[in-house]
Amino acid sequence: MKRFLLVLALAAGLTPAFAQTRDWVTTWATALQIAEPHNRPPEPGLAGNSFRQIVQVSIGGKALRLHLSNLFNADPTDILGVEIAVAKTMGATPEIDEATTVKLSFDGHPSVTMYPGQSVVSDPVAFPLEDRMNLAITIHFGRISSTLLTSHPGSRTTSYIADGYTTDFSAPVAKTDHWYTISSIDVKPRRRSAAIAVLGDSITDGRGTTTNGQDRWTDQLSKSLLSDPATRNLSVLNFGLGGNCILRGGLGPTGESRYVRDLFCHPGVKYIILFEGTNDLGGSRDAKATAEGIKEVWTRIVQEAHERGIKVFGATVTPVKGNGYYSPDHEAGRVALNEWIRTSGVFDGVIDFDRLVADPAQPDRLDPAFLYQRDWLHLNAAGYEKMGWGIDRALFR
Repeated sequence: MKRFLLVLALAAGLTPAFAQTRDWVTTWATALQIAEPHNRPPEPGLAGNSFRQIVQVSIGGKALRLHLSNLFNADPTDILGVEIAVAKTMGATPEIDEATTVKLSFDGHPSVTMYPGQSVVSDPVAFPLEDRMNLAITIHFGRISSTLLTSHPGSRTTSYIADGYTTDFSAPVAKTDHWYTISSIDVKPRRRSAAIAVLGDSITDGRGTTTNGQDRWTDQLSKSLLSDPATRNLSVLNFGLGGNCILRGGLGPTGESRYVRDLFCHPGVKYIILFEGTNDLGGSRDAKATAEGIKEVWTRIVQEAHERGIKVFGATVTPVKGNGYYSPDHEAGRVALNEWIRTSGVFDGVIDFDRLVADPAQPDRLDPAFLYQRDWLHLNAAGYEKMGWGIDRALFR
């Protein structure tokens, strides 16, 4: 039966998740959605041009492979070539260490066409990837849609468009703080390793962090794990989407509709963190009923994760008093959901972000020291550092 399920997963284009392994483990990934009109690439656009994107991986390894996605595109996308190289910055410039450049291939060919809804993975390539390394991915596009585009709008990292098929990004280039087409990177680790997959909204996506600073709470968690010999084998995968909801509405595909793809289809996932619900509760007319709906989805994910041998940690929803999302009804729903996360026994462990970043004198609002632009919803870089380093590493031992 297990072999039959594995064959079905592969036939569907999915990669089953496994526990600690010396084989492939995903070291970086992002959640995907359709690029809204204001988040589409600037002129000159991607078609016929070269596009350099920079990501910071979590754990290193001796070889890697790159996943590209045409999930939301209505038209075929032609990839004429792809190179990777060590980036000289975290995204502030397009500069690379040219001596590290490696060309990727797809089934032995330098180019590939992705049809609507299709994803592709590059052939494995030897590459000395280090922990928290900044990696530049340069894609040379042929035809690609200018409207229905697969993207991650909240990259918090600058990407660069150069005219034509080129590796020269020294001339004036167009800039955009979005990712397109790239979806994940797998690494062949040097030691037995595993991945932590995080489902979330804009707080996980990093709203309020430093552009090109790589200081989301998931980045801080990765740094914390790498500082400990007992957990330095764990990657952290950020599947946060700004404005996302679990149940309905919001921006991007709902958490309920995307969790299988994001949480269960990447190699090496051993742990999951569920941290979402702010947008559901803040936009609801009956927050307690909404909380019940979230409980149902969270319980289902835990059950399906346990069937795969994956542990799940529930993270409490952070306070929002002072923001337009706040009302006594919404707060009652948040309190009820958080109490269930803490006490239900559904989860393998609890990450209490609520208590970690709340104002000690007024726990229904964020600590003012952690506010981003005083919106009373998102945190600043110091707040995300508190979250990431405040997670007990013993959960992952």
